[in-house]
Amino acid sequence: MSVGTQRLRDDADRLRAGAIAKREDPTLVDVALAADASRRELSVKVDLLRSERKTISAEVGALLAAGGAKDDAKVVAGKAASQKIADELVRLEAELAAAEAALDDALLRIPNPPDEDIPVGGAEANRPIRTWAPAGHPAIPEGGDPATPPAPEHDVVAERLGIFDLERGAKVAGAAFPAYRADGAALIRALINLFLDTHVRENGFTEIWPPILINEASARGTGQIPDKEDQMYVVGRDGFYLAPTAEVPVTNLHRDEILDGAQLPIRYAAYTPCFRREAGAAGRETRGILRLHQFDKVEMVSFERPEASRAALEWLTERAEILLQRLELPYRVLLMATGDMGFVQMRKYDLEVWAPGSKRWLEVSSCSNFGDYQARRMAIRYRSEAGAKPELVHTLNGSGLAIPRVLAALLERGAQPDGSVLLPAVLHPYLGGRTHLAPPASKK
Repeated sequence: MSVGTQRLRDDADRLRAGAIAKREDPTLVDVALAADASRRELSVKVDLLRSERKTISAEVGALLAAGGAKDDAKVVAGKAASQKIADELVRLEAELAAAEAALDDALLRIPNPPDEDIPVGGAEANRPIRTWAPAGHPAIPEGGDPATPPAPEHDVVAERLGIFDLERGAKVAGAAFPAYRADGAALIRALINLFLDTHVRENGFTEIWPPILINEASARGTGQIPDKEDQMYVVGRDGFYLAPTAEVPVTNLHRDEILDGAQLPIRYAAYTPCFRREAGAAGRETRGILRLHQFDKVEMVSFERPEASRAALEWLTERAEILLQRLELPYRVLLMATGDMGFVQMRKYDLEVWAPGSKRWLEVSSCSNFGDYQARRMAIRYRSEAGAKPELVHTLNGSGLAIPRVLAALLERGAQPDGSVLLPAVLHPYLGGRTHLAPPASKK
């Protein structure tokens, strides 16, 4: 259950309003309420009949123990009454199971209501929060684009450098499954190491190397099921899914656990390849590596006390921003509107970098607070102190960062007239001290 029956009964109006704001079906709240009422009514009937059958069985047993014959009228009548109740219980228990299944299904499909201060609407309502640009970069106007000089797009730069092998990647797997070569592969590895080193050494995250295959329970726990089934790759023979993001396996590490409150917050960082079936329609976004079926990402996951989760989201977002600042990439932070934030989030920030070649903003991170929505689905709780009643934790995650669009922005921002690409200083140690990438013909 994502919402919980008590919240369903107490907060139905807010759940309906949240569904409408997220452009989901608000009638699921009423479906869930009806199923809950039916479940409670049937549960009472079943309990009463079970108690009645138990009483009759005890009476028949007492008669037989006292020497009564099996064909004694009271014994026969008692057995007949018990059988009648048993037959009725079979029917009612089936109805109860159906009502419970209907309730669970409806609760899973009710979205997490957004925070009250979230702007209502679609992408047009996303609210810019702040921007950042390195020294010497054109200023970023509020709500607008910086007036950057002309630059080549990332796929053009990559072709000059010989670092993408998209055609051979497509030959191996299909379109939007890239292959990288030479400096391209080295640069991806450098970015992954930079991100993990920063999160672990500076930010106090514990590094996780999680499974890439996930089971149905894991997908349901974080909200991919029943919301995003069509976006995941299915390993049909064995009933697994390919992880769409490290959020799924890493958050599920603590499924069905009661955590020690003294250990909170628990924060993990993990690198994984990510797999998404929906890579977008043909067009400008599918050029190069902007929309892929397989891509690399470092993810931050945090388990927090409820009262600390809002501040934790701000902190998590800042960890992603620090990486962008060190990479010298101009960016903006958006507070996502209700219709553009996702099914399971209650609050979400997107970080977008400015790509001067394509002259547009590219999303490289989403940082989200799910409240207790995922924790309820996964039964992740904590005790504030020894002997205290377990409470649901709050779960959060954030991209820290997604590799392909960071790479695209680096190529466009660092592109030089001679075809080389200047690299930000933070990457030099990860590339053997190299300060730039050069086309193969210019290498000595």
